[in-house]
Amino acid sequence: MSAESRRATLRMMVRPRWVLALLLALGIAAAFALLGQWQLERAVEQAEVVEHPTEELRPFAGVAEPGAPTAQAVTGQKVEVTGTFVPGDTVLIADRRNDGTSGYWAVAHLEVADAPEGGLPVALGWARDAKTAQAAADRFDAAIDPDETVAIVGRFLPSEAPVAPADDEDPFLMRSVAVAQLVNVWTDYDDRPVYFGYLTAAEPVDGLEAIYSPPPQQNTELNWLNIFYAVEWVVFAGFAIYLWYRLVRDAVEREREEAAEAEAAAGRAPVDAG
Repeated sequence: MSAESRRATLRMMVRPRWVLALLLALGIAAAFALLGQWQLERAVEQAEVVEHPTEELRPFAGVAEPGAPTAQAVTGQKVEVTGTFVPGDTVLIADRRNDGTSGYWAVAHLEVADAPEGGLPVALGWARDAKTAQAAADRFDAAIDPDETVAIVGRFLPSEAPVAPADDEDPFLMRSVAVAQLVNVWTDYDDRPVYFGYLTAAEPVDGLEAIYSPPPQQNTELNWLNIFYAVEWVVFAGFAIYLWYRLVRDAVEREREEAAEAEAAAGRAPVDAG
């Protein structure tokens, strides 16, 4: 838009007729904005919080099945499981954060007894450095009685994806609790059933700290139809102001055309010779 066009548009905008039209457009836009706000409030009021009773301790039986993925509804569920630990299968998992601090988990192999039979990884606790974690894991592993049935309380979480170590790292370094990777390092583990999840023990074993395992966040489902309507009202509010601007621009163009036609008509008028 040229400077001349801008000046002409500004002169048109301040005429009483268009000032009143602007006030009307602003009133309409405000009404649309209030309707949009009302729709947003409705969306928040009608939001549904999907709650899962993860903090209610449940028996492990019925929470998961061997060979099946972990259902979203039981992710993070506190459970009590009974079984026997398998000696020689306790390993370290690196890069495990405990309330923001990186360290190591010691993860043991539990054969479940009070639910469908299957192998279940159990994270026994956390240590800041590998030496401390390995010492605690070795002590625990050496004390395992394969015939002793134990009960473990903890939070059940889905299996993680395997993470390959870097080229300059130990090829056997594990950075995730990946069941598909663990079964390859468990002693003499064949095609027996396995749970595709793991347990973080609530009580750490001797020499390790408790694993920080907070409850999962509750999901909130918003009413997206109300949000869509709210966006529509905001668009309508903006359109009211834009429509006023376009009418002003059309009025400016119309005056220019009329002025040009008047000049052309004056130029074609016959000259009076007197």
